[in-house]
Amino acid sequence: MPDLGKGFPDACTEVVMAVSNTSSITLSASDRLIAGVLALLLGGFLVFGAGLANSAVLHDTAHDTRHSYGFPCH
Repeated sequence: MPDLGKGFPDACTEVVMAVSNTSSITLSASDRLIAGVLALLLGGFLVFGAGLANSAVLHDTAHDTRHSYGFPCH
């Protein structure tokens, strides 16, 4: 069997395995219903809020958000 580590430092031949654990939480029907209704309300607000807002307001909001993240825009 060939020596795969030949010519490489020891740190490069070391194998590191990552282990991840996942857990699940069972939600009751009422919890799922509340989450669904809240998601629908938020989505509806975003769609209709953006759809009915004045375009200058949307532009100014996007412009200010861009500056708050540190991106230059002009």
